[in-house]
Amino acid sequence: MPNTSARPKHRRSRRPRRAEPGRDELISGSLQSAQQCLLNQDYGTAFVHYLLVLNLAPQFKDFAKDSFRFTLFKWSEELDSVGRIQELFDCYEQALEIFPADEVILNSMGEHLFRMGFRDEAAGHFHKALKLKPDYPEARENFYRVANWLVERWHFLMLNDRGRNQKYQQAIQKAVQKGCNTVLDIGTGTGILGMCAKKAGAAEVYACELSKTMYELACEVVSANGMDGSIKILHKKSLEMEAPTDIPHRVSLVVTETVDAGLFGEGIIESLIHAWHHLLLPPKRDEDEVSGQSTTGRVIPGGATVFGMAVECLEIRRHHRLYVTEVGGLSMAAAGELHSPVNCSSEPDDSMEPYTTERLSRLPGGYKPLTEPFTALCIDFNNVQELEGLSSREVQEIRVPVTQEGELDALAVWFQLHLDKESSLSTGPQEDTCWEQAIYPIHSTDRFVLKPQDELVVEVSCRDAYLRLSSVAVLRDGQKIHLDNHDYSQYPGNHIPTPNPEAELCSALACLQTNQSQIKDFCMLECSELALLNNHEYHQSFSNALAKLMSQLKAKHQNHEQGSSSGPLYALDVSEGFSLLSLIAASQGHVKAYSSVEKSKQQEVLVRLARSNDIPEQHLEFWLNHMEDEQEMLQRPSREKLWSAIILDCVETCGLIRQKLMEKASLARCLLEEGGQVFPEKIVVFGLLVESDTLLQESAVQGEEPTLGFTIAPFINQFTVPVHVFLDFSTLECKHLSEAVELFVLDLMDSNANYTHREVKVKAVSAGRITAIPFWYHIYLDQEISVSTLSQNSHWRQAAVVLQEPLEVQAGQWVRLAVKLHKSTISIAAHIENTPPQED
Repeated sequence: MPNTSARPKHRRSRRPRRAEPGRDELISGSLQSAQQCLLNQDYGTAFVHYLLVLNLAPQFKDFAKDSFRFTLFKWSEELDSVGRIQELFDCYEQALEIFPADEVILNSMGEHLFRMGFRDEAAGHFHKALKLKPDYPEARENFYRVANWLVERWHFLMLNDRGRNQKYQQAIQKAVQKGCNTVLDIGTGTGILGMCAKKAGAAEVYACELSKTMYELACEVVSANGMDGSIKILHKKSLEMEAPTDIPHRVSLVVTETVDAGLFGEGIIESLIHAWHHLLLPPKRDEDEVSGQSTTGRVIPGGATVFGMAVECLEIRRHHRLYVTEVGGLSMAAAGELHSPVNCSSEPDDSMEPYTTERLSRLPGGYKPLTEPFTALCIDFNNVQELEGLSSREVQEIRVPVTQEGELDALAVWFQLHLDKESSLSTGPQEDTCWEQAIYPIHSTDRFVLKPQDELVVEVSCRDAYLRLSSVAVLRDGQKIHLDNHDYSQYPGNHIPTPNPEAELCSALACLQTNQSQIKDFCMLECSELALLNNHEYHQSFSNALAKLMSQLKAKHQNHEQGSSSGPLYALDVSEGFSLLSLIAASQGHVKAYSSVEKSKQQEVLVRLARSNDIPEQHLEFWLNHMEDEQEMLQRPSREKLWSAIILDCVETCGLIRQKLMEKASLARCLLEEGGQVFPEKIVVFGLLVESDTLLQESAVQGEEPTLGFTIAPFINQFTVPVHVFLDFSTLECKHLSEAVELFVLDLMDSNANYTHREVKVKAVSAGRITAIPFWYHIYLDQEISVSTLSQNSHWRQAAVVLQEPLEVQAGQWVRLAVKLHKSTISIAAHIENTPPQED
């Protein structure tokens, strides 16, 4: 960006400026050229002309503002589409030099920054836009969206976890009192641990934080608590710090909680090794002992013990491997091996995550422990040699007795964090803490049932400083059964379902028609995509609705053609990610279907399934393979007829309406043949009133009492978002205060039926505090067939609006909900009705 301070300063003349014909002609000509280029859709040239005009003649700003914005946005779209990202941001910086207080341009630049992964910078632009115009809905919604990334919800849970906070405070206080009076807080977050050290009497306290947002938040918190002169906070990764460059000397105590559900996932091993070598005092030596002052380095927490347990859990299974044999009338025998990107092995693989996380106590349907908890690993954070040797440890083999019969779906892992010799924190599934558990799903045990007296063989390794657990074999009656062997029929006592002869035949045919090596290749799908494939009700509903529509259109075409053969019907599936709906449409016969699946491996799976299910190859086409401009995605090929069916993906897995859904639906309606259908045709939003302390705890720091005596809530609660996503309503701890009611309707086939806001009266059936309004969707494929995002097998989660101030309500009272929809974002405000509504 040009250095504006270096520009010559023009003094305001008391006399009228002399006419400058050449200058005025240049401005007039450039303005006309800009407008003409805009008409010709030459946005790049138009942008240059507008820059010239507005720099030379600022008086045209009001006149040209809207056209300039439009030109900027269209030109930036073109630059984005061809990957000219630096030029894109240069244009925005030039635009903000001319309009530094334009909330629309600030918000738009923030959106580009967020898409590029610059979340901190994006948040800054959204925040500036909101300061300029607090009621600007786009900036507000964008800020809420980015806030979920910048300040993750566990920060609120952690600060609300009094037990955890008090144990950390006590451990730090004891260490300082024993002489650890120079302290470094690694990954300080809100600054709470560093402030605990200073409050305990530490002479010097330093802290570091990599996230710009959390660094700025910590600075505000420390300043508000009167410690800004006594705690030095660095916006830096601890691995980049040295003494005396960043801190004047080595410290005697490092405090940190850079641990995730899998203990090592946030890089604590690497950061502690570096700290021991560069930031911490060395281990104690007798000759260095100085009375009254510690010369020994120490870490809090001092270590951890990791525990594991084998579990059966349908919820985990359906998100990590395909277990159905038929989807929407299609046999899946030829699909090959499909599983999630969460796959643990002792050999590191950058394409895989070794574990995911779940709160076992909240899993729908629960889980069954198949073993007792076993100790998988112990680690001493105060032993640098042990830390350095962790990654090179030999793979450890543990034999775990099976205690209950069941199908092995995962290893669940948690740990006990030893703060010091007297105090520890547990992240176990039975503990009421802010922690989830690490889940290591099993992909290779389909149809294999563990039995009591079996022994499960588990391998534990830390090859790349990640904790890796994998089940490799079962010991049964003196035999070692390797779990990567899919043929378990040879082992006595194992329950093997009777094979489906039709599925076996389809698989055999597929093997004849395709390369056998391809069948054996696995295809990786996202967890939500696998859960969707395993959702039988969803696909059967689509199959029924598509069959009904295609039958009606075929009959209509035959009547029009008077018996002569007509062309095929056309279906377009623009679902996000992997989808079988195009194949289900093509299986209706005389239908050519277009799929938006992009990944080549996933396209191979669809082709194999088409062949094995007798769907002609020419009836399936991958739409985006032929598209250079994704903006044209919904347009039909010029040589084809209008679409008979367009399938839209309407709801995100997290429980929110997809962005720009109504715009896509509007475009889709224009592309339908007469009698054609957008699927779904309507979405009905349902919700109810609940009292839930859990949602409050996860949404903001609660209570007026300071956290450990420190003022933190007013600062971190700025990042509170009104909508809680990825909610499992079936396991949410809450009290229902009303029946479910219809909140809103989105009609995708009739734009005239839509509205932007609605008021709903809800009668409370129980007394309590209304803290939230969870909501979900009934998705109507047509007037008779629907699917619910609240169903037990749904791949969707739910969402909830959390009220800023809970409302006290009595049984029988009426509550008025003001429901608004803005660009696919739902907001709800609640008020107690003083008088009951009139009966109809």
